[in-house]
Amino acid sequence: MKRASFAGMNCSIAQTLEVIGEWWTPLIVRDLFFGVSRFDEFQSRLGISRNILTERLGRLEEQGIVRRTPYQDRPPRYDYRLTAKGADLWRLMTMMREWGDRWAAPDGPPVATVHRGCGEVSEAVLVCSACGEALHRRDLRVEDGPGAGDTSILPRRVDRGDTRS
Repeated sequence: MKRASFAGMNCSIAQTLEVIGEWWTPLIVRDLFFGVSRFDEFQSRLGISRNILTERLGRLEEQGIVRRTPYQDRPPRYDYRLTAKGADLWRLMTMMREWGDRWAAPDGPPVATVHRGCGEVSEAVLVCSACGEALHRRDLRVEDGPGAGDTSILPRRVDRGDTRS
C-alpha cells in the first residue's frame, strides 16, 4: 500500500513526516544516534530486508539527513552518518522515546539517558527560549506564523473572538 504524501501541506509536522514518517525510518535514525553506521549492522539489529533498508537510507540521504562515505572499494561499502540536519532530529527522537517510556514500556525504559555533566539519569525538559521557564501545553497558545500564507491550518474559533473567515 502506497502511503499518502504530505508534500503539499503547509504544516511543519506534515513536512517532518515526509522525511521520517515511513515505517522503519525512525528506528534507523535511532540507531544512527546510538552510533550504528554500517548497512549490515542496521540490517542485523533491525531485521529489515536489504531492499527496504537500501530505500530508506537512500531517502534519508536525499533528504539531507545522512551522508554516506566509502570505507571499502571492493565491493563498495559505506558508513552512514547524521548530517547537522539529521542530528537536529535528536529532540524529536528524545521526546518520542520519553513518551514511549511513559506509556508503552510497562517494565520501565529500555534505555536510560545519563547526563555526562552530573552522571544522573535525565529527561528532556522544554523551556521557553525567551525567559527560560519550563513549557507546558496549557501555558501556550498557537497563532499563525510568518509561513502561514493566505490560508491558516488553525481551526476557526468564532466562540473565542476569532475573526478569520
